[in-house]
Amino acid sequence: MRDLEAELRRAVRGEVGFDVTSRALVTMDASNYRRVPLGVVAPRDADDVAAVLAVCRAQGVPVVPRGGGTSIAGQATGTGVVLDFTRHMNRLLSLDPEAGLAVVQPGLVLDRLQEAAAPHGLRFGPDPSTHSRCTLGGMIGNNSCGSHSVAWGTTADSVRDLSVLTARGERLRLGQGWQGAPEGLRDLVDGELSRLRTGFPDLPRRISGYALDALLPENHADVARSFCGSEGTLGVLTEAVVRLVRAPRARALAVLGYADESAAAEAASGLLPHRPLTVEGMAADLVPSAADLPRGGAWLFVETGGDTEAQARAGAERIVRAADVVDALVVTDPAAQRALWRIREDASGTATRTPDGAEAWPGWEDCAVPPARLGAYLRDFRALLRTHGLRGTPYGHFGDGCIHVRIDFDLLTDAGVARFRSFSQDLAELVVAHGGSLSGEHGDGQARAELLPRMYGEETVALFERAKAVWDPDDLLNPGMLVRPAPLDTNLRFSVLPREPVDVAFGYPSDGGDFSAAVRRCVGVAKCRTESVSGSAVMCPSFRATGEEAHSTRGRARLLHEMLAGELVTDGWRSPEVRDALDLCLSCKGCRSDCPVEVDMATYKAEFLHHHYAGRRRPAAHYSMGWLPVWLRAVARTRTAPVVNALAAVRPLAWLVKRLGGIAPEREIPRVAGETFSGWWRGRAPARPSGDGDLVVLWPDTFTEHLSPSVGRAAVRVLEAAGLRVALPPTLRMRVRPVGDGTSRAAISLLSVRQSRVCCGLTYVSTGQLDRARTVLRRTLDLMAPVLETDAPVVVLEPSCAAALRTDLPELLHDDPRAARLAARVLTFAEALERLAPDWTPPRVDRPVAGQTHCHQHAVLGDTADRRLRQAARLSGELSGGCCGLAGNFGFEKGHFEVSKASAEDQLLPAVRAAEDGTAILADGFSCRTQLEQLAGVRGRHLAEVLADGLTEGAADGTGRPSTE
Repeated sequence: MRDLEAELRRAVRGEVGFDVTSRALVTMDASNYRRVPLGVVAPRDADDVAAVLAVCRAQGVPVVPRGGGTSIAGQATGTGVVLDFTRHMNRLLSLDPEAGLAVVQPGLVLDRLQEAAAPHGLRFGPDPSTHSRCTLGGMIGNNSCGSHSVAWGTTADSVRDLSVLTARGERLRLGQGWQGAPEGLRDLVDGELSRLRTGFPDLPRRISGYALDALLPENHADVARSFCGSEGTLGVLTEAVVRLVRAPRARALAVLGYADESAAAEAASGLLPHRPLTVEGMAADLVPSAADLPRGGAWLFVETGGDTEAQARAGAERIVRAADVVDALVVTDPAAQRALWRIREDASGTATRTPDGAEAWPGWEDCAVPPARLGAYLRDFRALLRTHGLRGTPYGHFGDGCIHVRIDFDLLTDAGVARFRSFSQDLAELVVAHGGSLSGEHGDGQARAELLPRMYGEETVALFERAKAVWDPDDLLNPGMLVRPAPLDTNLRFSVLPREPVDVAFGYPSDGGDFSAAVRRCVGVAKCRTESVSGSAVMCPSFRATGEEAHSTRGRARLLHEMLAGELVTDGWRSPEVRDALDLCLSCKGCRSDCPVEVDMATYKAEFLHHHYAGRRRPAAHYSMGWLPVWLRAVARTRTAPVVNALAAVRPLAWLVKRLGGIAPEREIPRVAGETFSGWWRGRAPARPSGDGDLVVLWPDTFTEHLSPSVGRAAVRVLEAAGLRVALPPTLRMRVRPVGDGTSRAAISLLSVRQSRVCCGLTYVSTGQLDRARTVLRRTLDLMAPVLETDAPVVVLEPSCAAALRTDLPELLHDDPRAARLAARVLTFAEALERLAPDWTPPRVDRPVAGQTHCHQHAVLGDTADRRLRQAARLSGELSGGCCGLAGNFGFEKGHFEVSKASAEDQLLPAVRAAEDGTAILADGFSCRTQLEQLAGVRGRHLAEVLADGLTEGAADGTGRPSTE
């Protein structure tokens, strides 16, 4: 390895990574397989690729081209040198709208091409559900398709010319008429014309094997088309000329409801004569909520196009009339269509869990049969599942006869793996019996290649091997894929994981308390690698800021997987590689909601830090900001807030404090309030109104209490205006148990009390100080015991604290039933008003809003009630997604400022800058408000403050409404 690395570093201008992290990040793709490479190279251009091939050829080391790493059959993994095209060779080189052609590099993400083509009314036809992160090179390697293939075909249908390097360094330009064919290929085809004309099934989604029939004279001897779907085994793509199609100006989506999936499947092929753009199918067991769908147990998503919305709608309505449906819905609003399509696109992740939460895996993800046989095939497929005692939920491209499914294989035990093999063999026979292809989209890889003789016969598979030898006589490129494959039940990625549960602090209730199972959630679909987000989505801000796989949710999950495996990452919880990858995780919790399989990297990070620093000195920031509640309470008790603020304004002193506390020098230290929220509350007690409304307990979180008491004051005013009675949590905790009847107390008991404050433990959790967090949370539960004996809800104004109480509390104190009871009581400010004061009318503010939904609110709490409250108050407009980048302690820690700033520039700051005068800048989180103030000089406000101002304005003119009404 040292010699190989040294040779590559001398020969290549791009990055060469033979370190643990670089290798660990590419041990897996989105399949069941894992192979450990020697190293990774990110070539800058075709010359770099040629240099890598020359070095590896001389040393006999395999080369594996890799795009977005979302392959589901294992073909993007390898034991030699992996070529990562996403870092440098990722550009759109040119786009010719008149000719409808684009020249692309292999690492270009599909969505970037679509964005460039859209202004010209053009698009690339194929669009897999991974369109936001899959690359053109990977799509060509797999011959990808997507939901619009009934209209625009596969990737092979969209390729004109390909620039390719062979393993021996020959540069070829592939096209029709034998253009670019390597020596010997034409002779091979001329000798097998009869087999090529009769040995390949005629169906729209035949992806399995090499497309040698594309080289027939009647198919224009298309070498470029034949190369598509070769999975990096024939040559290395360095550039492609692809065709674009004219996109319809308007689209409509007909959602057709059927009784079950077989009925939907049988109806799909009958819709094809109407020339739809899509015919996608899915059943109810893949849909978290069918509230937005028409009645039925399964649905077809049929898209139509036209020059106008009326034309598109008319086409959709014709489809509805032609379809024998239980119910139907036609949607023309683009936003509503996108929301419906997200249900379908997320199925690739949703399907990784069965309805009861059991794990489900790929392996037979994309078989395809003639569309007219799909209904019969699905019935036989379901029967085969029952025979083997397995479960899976089919969905996918019903119009093309291509079915996606993940199955609850047990890939952790020998018996389970044996059943996986037996089922695979039987399913291959079933697919062939229906005239189908083992792969209809994702390629054969290691998952299906062993079974290709059942589909093509031994002679045709031998022909594949001869074709491979023509292109790559040294078997240098991606060996073990397509020809001479490894058995489908070897190299399974789960085989290296520990068989016994790992001792952990959190409960991981959705994973049976097993940290390994939690890490296994990441199946590699890589939604976290999306370069831009839309709507309120958050995940993954650190990847968007850095563009580095190590700082994506998937990358971190891969490193945790390797940590548990102990082969590459050998230091376990002490691993510096895992620590460094997690260091730039903002703990935004975006992955908890945006990841289709709900990977919760914020929790995994806290768990790792807990073990990593056990018995060791921690970073200074863990003491300065992790213990922030302690320091702020000390300031309040000593009444030294003015002194602290004055000292923080002295630059040399502030510099010293930041240096000692591990705080980024670019940051300013926030001012501490002169009067705490609780102090204000005690001062107004005599004037507190007594109403007969519901009692709510208002949580005095650390930020509201010490840094933003104005938020608490505003919330009290609004809650009381809505007729609610407000109380604060108890502050006295008994040191001894009650005596006598449990209500009276001995005199000594009355003397044995301690004053304390409730705390959600957020700062301790985010810094991985979980023992301390548990202590704080148990103390909080003791304090809250009288509240838990009532029905009073707990209103939490700071979204991150509300999220900590809803999730971290019951998961960290999973052995204390009081934790779940308190978590169930937590309401946000807007939820409290909606549930407890449904007849209250908020002040009419009549202002546009800008700002950002707090990332923890998006991920854990939801913002539906907030949206409705804003609408009722006539606060118009939408808040942006993403994360503000400060994220509690993250943005204050030394070394994080640039990523923190980049995260803010992703969504929040552009939205605020674009806001018109008079816009209310909403930011419910203290971190968000601080980031706005320090980076943009803008004061963000909590929704409670805006509504309280509205009450004031209404009172001023005697109307009860703001004077702007």
